[in-house]
Amino acid sequence: MQKTLLFFLLMIFSFSHSQIVINELDCDTPSIDDKEFIELKSEIPYFSLDGYVLVFFNGSGAGGNRSYYTIDLTGLTTDRNGLVVVGNTAVSPVPQRLFPTSIIQNGADAIAIYQAAYDDFPDETLATTEHLIDVLLYDTSDPDDAGLMNIFGITTQVNENENNLSTLHSIQRKMDGTFEVKIPTPGTHNDGSGFIFNGVSYTVSTPLLEEGGDFTISFTTQFAVETPLTFNFILDNGTFDTADYTGNTIVTIPAGSTTYSTTIHTIDDSMDEGDEVALIRILSLPEEFVRLNDNYEVRIVDNDYTVSSWGTPLNPTYGIVSSTQDPDYYASLEGLSGAALKQAVQDIIANPAVVRAHSYRDVTSILYEADQNPLNSNEVWLMYTEQGRAKYKFQLTSNSVGFWNREHIFPQSRGGFSNGTSPLADGIAIYLPTNADDILSGHADAHALRSEDGPENSARSNRDYGLNDYNGPVGNQGSWHGDVARALFYMAVRYTALDVVNGNLPDSTPYKIGDLATLLQWNHADPADDFEMNRNNIIYTWQHNRNPFIDYPDLADYIWGTKTTIPWFAALSNTEISKNGWGLYPNPAKNHFRITGLTGAYTVAIYSVSGQKLGIHHCFGESEIQPELASGLYIAKISAADGITTQKLIIQ
Repeated sequence: MQKTLLFFLLMIFSFSHSQIVINELDCDTPSIDDKEFIELKSEIPYFSLDGYVLVFFNGSGAGGNRSYYTIDLTGLTTDRNGLVVVGNTAVSPVPQRLFPTSIIQNGADAIAIYQAAYDDFPDETLATTEHLIDVLLYDTSDPDDAGLMNIFGITTQVNENENNLSTLHSIQRKMDGTFEVKIPTPGTHNDGSGFIFNGVSYTVSTPLLEEGGDFTISFTTQFAVETPLTFNFILDNGTFDTADYTGNTIVTIPAGSTTYSTTIHTIDDSMDEGDEVALIRILSLPEEFVRLNDNYEVRIVDNDYTVSSWGTPLNPTYGIVSSTQDPDYYASLEGLSGAALKQAVQDIIANPAVVRAHSYRDVTSILYEADQNPLNSNEVWLMYTEQGRAKYKFQLTSNSVGFWNREHIFPQSRGGFSNGTSPLADGIAIYLPTNADDILSGHADAHALRSEDGPENSARSNRDYGLNDYNGPVGNQGSWHGDVARALFYMAVRYTALDVVNGNLPDSTPYKIGDLATLLQWNHADPADDFEMNRNNIIYTWQHNRNPFIDYPDLADYIWGTKTTIPWFAALSNTEISKNGWGLYPNPAKNHFRITGLTGAYTVAIYSVSGQKLGIHHCFGESEIQPELASGLYIAKISAADGITTQKLIIQ
């Protein structure tokens, strides 16, 4: 009787100031912060949280004690223990309301409950005590935040890392209203008391299968059920719906048992819908049960994908995809060189009367098409890591492992265009005008944005390119070298503020990037292929400008390289380049042609189409050849120390 009375008195003391309190917080969890949660506790069980919101405040100097995230608690009710949990999908038992991975900041910050509307706390709202129900000031070994303490009139800031185990511990309210730090206990009383729920979990036979395959879901309870347990689950998610599978989605675990299994058969249709994801979700459980896991994803690979006629950058093809430029698109460049040529190129690709600027979110839509893996239309091609990845794996949270995102080839912080465009997608028909001085549009210029593996994108960071700086992940074959060079050449001409320079610069150097000498070499060694030409054509439909260095790679030599004093003519530009980066131009030719991309000694043998050798020329470096041939079709065989290439040659 005395223990019961003491417990009752402690409960009254604990809740004397509030009907709902923050009972537990885990703000810093292992790995990618996918187990963050907040547990709330009500004075009585089954307490409705309609009309309450949970608000997160940033107490750092930059945060200014203002809100950065708000959760509407309407629709939630505490359980028979008076508890309710909001958190990530990896928290077990599963929270009653979910929020994205890595939302909660580590501190020094605050989380508060208000009896207010969601719209009362837009981001950047200054912390306030008006309509405040409860607040917790916390940190992870950070200095106390005097500003938040002042606002809330609180003198204690709880350190989740006080045991030097921040990622393993949580902050938990004790019966006397103070806090302690220990192993997390989401969904149960911090002292271990209260009703013990029977947990339901499930496992899946495979996380990945081809359309038409089967997978088995096995459900298990922690304790044998006393009476039959029946509940439903669903698999629908986006375009994956009941037309895509068959199988029993009603679970019944017999009395005295703990398990039940069901097999789902996916339907192999003839439509290319892209890879899809079945999302397993338990709809509801009787009151005495809780979900230990849920929201499991099973990827269904669509076997109706298409394959392009051209190759990937790793196995490139040339000449299959033609430029879609207007016939006179580059007419104004004829006969120019050096600075005059550079200015004329800018006048085309930054023409304010023609060129369009789109949003950063629109770039994702562009890349779905422009960076599509030629081997699988349901994937994008990742540039640095030289592989395909499912389009649906676009990174939406702070967790980048296994996902892809948009890589700024000219780092956005160095380019001065960080967050320069809208994060909202508004489509190809909605755009803004732009010009050469509009540096913010560089934030979403698709000519210099590529699909990339998330972790590799982080590893690349803000570095320059080249053997002495960033040269891709270990073992990569450099199939992206020329792509990067031509994208940077484009940026250095498209935007007046930007430049490519010789040497490697500090990572924080604004508006410049190197190494120019390396990039000029890469431009020849990894010539523009069909993959690049295809993406140039696609971006042209959105932005109404092209990357000229894909259409005419040798322009770089006339602007920055060894030909800055030589007039440029389209007719003398490379029209056919081998996989080795060698080429001959012009082609068709009249009295002469030249060989590009070679620096040492080599030979050029000319054959008739019947195979008869008509002549051989011994050359060194870029050389002009006068074959003295009649009009017609011939074969040119170029032999150098590192390989041989054969090309058709037309003499007019």
